[in-house]
Amino acid sequence: MPHPSSLLRAIALSLLACALAACHRGGSGAAPAAAAGATGAADGADNVVNLYTWADYLAPDTVANFEKQTGIKVHVTLFDTNEVLESRMLTGNSGFDVVVPTAPFFERQIRSGAYQPLDRSQLPNLVNMDPGIMASVAQNDPGNAHGVVYLWGTYGIGYNEAKVAAALPGVALDSWRVIFDPAYAAKLAGCGIAMLDAPAGVVRLVLAYLGRDPNAPGARDLADAEATLLRVRPYIRNIDTTTITDLMANGDVCVALGYSGDVHQAGKRAHEAGNGIRIGYFIPREGSLLWFDMLGIPKDAPHPANAHRLINYLMEPRVIADVSNFLVYPNGNAAATALVDPAIRADAIVYPSAETRRRLFVQSQDPPDQARAITRLWQKFKTGQ
Repeated sequence: MPHPSSLLRAIALSLLACALAACHRGGSGAAPAAAAGATGAADGADNVVNLYTWADYLAPDTVANFEKQTGIKVHVTLFDTNEVLESRMLTGNSGFDVVVPTAPFFERQIRSGAYQPLDRSQLPNLVNMDPGIMASVAQNDPGNAHGVVYLWGTYGIGYNEAKVAAALPGVALDSWRVIFDPAYAAKLAGCGIAMLDAPAGVVRLVLAYLGRDPNAPGARDLADAEATLLRVRPYIRNIDTTTITDLMANGDVCVALGYSGDVHQAGKRAHEAGNGIRIGYFIPREGSLLWFDMLGIPKDAPHPANAHRLINYLMEPRVIADVSNFLVYPNGNAAATALVDPAIRADAIVYPSAETRRRLFVQSQDPPDQARAITRLWQKFKTGQ
């Protein structure tokens, strides 16, 4: 899902990309040059693999080490929303070999025939995957036939401890009302509220706050969710997925509906900057989303063998543990757990407790009519109309 940036990661990945001369920044989704001319040639004819992923979603040496081990050149192209990725997958002929969609979008794309089944004989590192995590995501990818969990996390509320205490003295921070109730949002507007630009996810959180079924809303439920969002729209300063970490770390906003890893990174950056900002995070009592980002191979991938090699490499415990240690997101690899920094494993923001996990739910695929309704209401929310 998961995903969402910090300056440190951006610098590291940008330097890596410049060294590779292969990174196309931004959300335009332009196909890499090597892929643009690909016509399904054998992998050996041009020993490359074209990766389509979120910004700042690798450790600094992930690509370089793979290239050194295999001799396969990695061309990285970035996207910033699941909707951008989905448009490429459903159109076809993307030129990509490995893509990283969030699970419910992956589910819809699988049903549309956008992915090829994984060849398990080429993925010996599947034995390392956490059976519980893979079982959870199997509701989006039946039988885990088309994808492997890369990273996972939660949606929640990050907050500047001092500023929120001043704006909401004595208020328990345990509910989505902090953002979705105008009485509270108005008091936080002065120090700033930020929100993910993630329509399907955020609308489900509003539905959970309203006590509705987040995965099976009726027309009335969606209308109420829209009304709830429009009432707080005047108090929302930013609706953007990529800036939340920086805004929180710098004190430009005091509350954010964000991804767990980004909030953690914001706190880490603030600490390293010595700016005195302390950032907390909580998962509201009404429940929240547990998200999974997947590794999948498009049906028309020009280099499927190389795609399998890259996915298998990313399932090596040391490799994915290094990614988790850098990005501060948990991974789906049971064999890697012992290699993750103990401080990260002990952090409840990153690895929620068993009690907290009971309040988490997995996002299901939106039927077409529901997806269109959510898109329309989100546009009204973003524009404030």
